[in-house]
Amino acid sequence: MKPGWLLPIFATVAAPAAAQDLTPAETARINAIVAQSLARTGVPSASVAIVRGGRIVFAKAYGKQSDTIPVARTDAKYPIASVSKQFTAAAALLLEDEGKLSLDDTVAKYLPGISGGDRITIRQLLSHTSGLQDYWPQDYSFAAMSNPTTPQGIIDRWAKNPLDFAPGTQWQYSNTGYVVAGMIIEKVAGMPLLDFLRARVFTPLGIAAIDQDLATGSGFPNGYHRYALGPVRVAQPAAPGWLYAAGELAMSASDLAKWDIARMNRTLLPADDWAAQETPVRLPDGSTNGYGLGVYAKEQDGHAYVEHSGEAVGFLSQNTVFPDDKAAVVVLVNGDFGDAQGKIASQIAALILPPPTTIATEATRAKQARAIFDALRTGTLDRATMTDDANYYFTPTALADYKTSLAPLGEPRSFELVRPPRLRGGFVNRNYRVTFANRAVNVVTYAEPGEHGRYEQFLIMPGE
Repeated sequence: MKPGWLLPIFATVAAPAAAQDLTPAETARINAIVAQSLARTGVPSASVAIVRGGRIVFAKAYGKQSDTIPVARTDAKYPIASVSKQFTAAAALLLEDEGKLSLDDTVAKYLPGISGGDRITIRQLLSHTSGLQDYWPQDYSFAAMSNPTTPQGIIDRWAKNPLDFAPGTQWQYSNTGYVVAGMIIEKVAGMPLLDFLRARVFTPLGIAAIDQDLATGSGFPNGYHRYALGPVRVAQPAAPGWLYAAGELAMSASDLAKWDIARMNRTLLPADDWAAQETPVRLPDGSTNGYGLGVYAKEQDGHAYVEHSGEAVGFLSQNTVFPDDKAAVVVLVNGDFGDAQGKIASQIAALILPPPTTIATEATRAKQARAIFDALRTGTLDRATMTDDANYYFTPTALADYKTSLAPLGEPRSFELVRPPRLRGGFVNRNYRVTFANRAVNVVTYAEPGEHGRYEQFLIMPGE
C-alpha cells in the first residue's frame, strides 16, 4: 500500500463548480477515458463515481469484475486499501472529541513493548512520522502474506524492531504505524475498529463497508495481476489479517463518494476534525510533503485537493476531493498494475472542474484592479464593483485613510500580479505589488469568479 498518488491538474485557475448534472458530451468523454485506459493497461474493470456541486452525479462500472459477475455493477465492493487510513484517523479524532484519548498521548500509555513507544505519539502514527518500520513496502504479496496474521502478529514482527529514525524527525510511510493506531483505538473504544466506524461513520452516511478479507468469492470483483507485459491473471489474495487499520475496508465507489461529500460539507465530523486531517505535518526544519492525518492536502494550479490512493493485492484505488469546487472523483480498479486509476481520475478531474479562466480574463482583472487602486488613491470607490461585505469595510474613515496615505506616493511605476491566482472560500485570490519611486505596497484581493465578479476584499498593505 503506497503513499498517495499526486494528482496532476490542468494548469489553470477555475471558478467553483456549479451544481449540475453531466452533459451527454461529458458522459461520452468519461466513457471514452475509461475505455481507453482499460484497453491501454489491460486492467479488467473500473468503477467510477463523480461528485459535482456537492452531490453524486455519475456512477458507472465498466469491464470484467469477475467470472461470476456477468455485467459490471456499480454496487460491487472493491478493496480501497490505504484510502482506509483516513477512516482510521477519523476514528481517533472522534475518540479525542469524547476526551477518551489525545492525539498527543504516547503509544506506551496504551500498548506496551512498541519500540520508542514512550516517545511516539498517536499523531505521529497517523502522520507517518513515528519512525516505525513499514511492514509492507512491496508492491506485491510477499511470502509471509500467504499465511493469516493478526495485528499483534504484525506488531511483534515489525513494531518491535529498532526505529528507522527518531519520532517526529522524518516522514516515512508506515503501514505499521496505522496497525498500532488501530489497536489503540480498539482498546479505548472497547470494540473492533470496524464496528466503531460502522456505528459512528458508515451507518449515518449510508455506507455499506465491509472487511476486505470478506470481499472475496462469488459476487465480488476478482483482483488481477500481470507480470511485465504478460497475460492478465487472477491474483491470489493475501491471507486474512494483513490490512487491518492500514487498509481493511471494501466498499463501492459511490459509498466512498458519500464520505467525500461529508468532507467537503464538513458534516458528520466536527469541522475541526476535518481541518486536523487536512493540516499537513511539518518536520523540525519546516518542510512538509502535504500529508496530514490519513490524507494528502495540497493545492495545485489554483485548486485545493485532498487525496489518497490505495493498493491491495489485485486492486488499486484513487480518491480525490476538491473541497472548494464541491467536486470529487473516485476510481476503483481490479488490477494492481499500470496506472489506470490515476489516469482516469486526473482526466475526469480536468473534464468536470469548472472552465478555466483565460489569459484574457487575468488581463481584464488586472486592469480592473488597477482602476480600483487608482480610485482609492483619490478617496473614491465604485461600490457596484464591491460585495456587501467589501462595501461594509470601506467606511468613510477607510476611504479617507486610503487617500491621505496613498496620494503622496505619486504615480505608480508598476502594477503586477505577484503569484498565480488561487481559490479560497469560493473567491479567487489575486495579489499585486505596486511600486512607486520610493517604496512599494501590496494589494490583496478576493473576487467572485469570472471576468466581472465583484470584489469581496481589496486591501492595500505596506510592501517591502
